Amino acid sequence: MATHADAALTRTRRARSLRGIYVILNEQPEMPAIAKAALDAGVTVLQYRAKFGIVPERLRALRLLARERDAVLIVNDDWRAAKAFDCDGVHLGPDDSGFGDVDEVRFNLPDVLIGLSCGTIEEVTHAKAADVDYLGIGCVFPTASKADAGAPIGIDGLRALAAQTHLPVAAIGGITLENVSEVRATGVAMAAVISALSAAGDPRSAAGELIAAWGGGLAGGAS
Repeated sequence: MATHADAALTRTRRARSLRGIYVILNEQPEMPAIAKAALDAGVTVLQYRAKFGIVPERLRALRLLARERDAVLIVNDDWRAAKAFDCDGVHLGPDDSGFGDVDEVRFNLPDVLIGLSCGTIEEVTHAKAADVDYLGIGCVFPTASKADAGAPIGIDGLRALAAQTHLPVAAIGGITLENVSEVRATGVAMAAVISALSAAGDPRSAAGELIAAWGGGLAGGAS
């Protein structure tokens, strides 16, 4: 397999990794170990989420680890940080700089993945008109991982919103080993998880079980 160090990364090449289990890593001392466990299991998409400030040395180490494993690293909230740390993408929510002006982000990051959070038809409609690469839709189930996640939209809500876009969709919110198959059955490309790994006694095994439940086979299953 070609690695990130072997060839120039294009937006199209990065987008090939948008499938299967999408692991969100909250900034914490245990984060590097969780990231390594996820990658060891075959995860190809990581998101760095630092709500209380980026720790530069940890983000740099995570970037190197993702590059070594041919995975993509996406930064939450801050497109300028994605540029400064040479990451593969940025994920923006309605309250983040750039969500309402994706053209500025795309101008500054022409070959980087851009994902937008959507929980309503209005937000999906906005995203459809923007030059982005994927959508995060949810929250699907109740979650304690994100205080501002809003009311759960359920499987039916996920299916309805995902049907309004041609873009790959990462379902998010309360996704566990017990319900990931329901999410897979909607036809979305990815399932984003936080506590399913961070709260697991063995994150590598937990990631492997999620991948197997999603579809098994190659890293993360087929999209």
